[in-house]
Amino acid sequence: REFSEVRVWSRTAARAERFAREHNATAVGSAQTAVRGADVVVTATASQEPILKGEWLKAGAHVNAVGSSRPDWRELDDAAMMNTVIVDSREAAAKEAGDIIIAGAPMYAEAGEIFSGLKVPIPGTTTIFKSVGLAVEDVAAAKLVVEAAKGEGWSAV
Repeated sequence: REFSEVRVWSRTAARAERFAREHNATAVGSAQTAVRGADVVVTATASQEPILKGEWLKAGAHVNAVGSSRPDWRELDDAAMMNTVIVDSREAAAKEAGDIIIAGAPMYAEAGEIFSGLKVPIPGTTTIFKSVGLAVEDVAAAKLVVEAAKGEGWSAV
């Protein structure tokens, strides 16, 4: 998917600016500015307290929340977690995802259920994908890296 604009925010401004330079994005001064009006939001922090508020999310947006995967840490507030929540694993999320545990958020589906068509996201709803990370995701990512490296002519990865 092509994006017309990519905004990035970090609690460390220098990191946001460096990332923005390297990835043709725009560094902004607050999480709210980064999130407001966005169709897709990605969080990848080690935050112990929410940095993303549900009230900032555009209706119908999608959030990939891949950080703070400890039972007592969270990136998203309760309002954000009351949207349609999809997880990589219900069992793992119930034990490790503070965003889900602390908010008492119901889990609508596992990603595998969505991919296989067993469940479909409710049209027009805001969706949250909360990932705690599974080995199969790491293997899939590694496969993509190897394929990309081979495509670039690398002899070893």
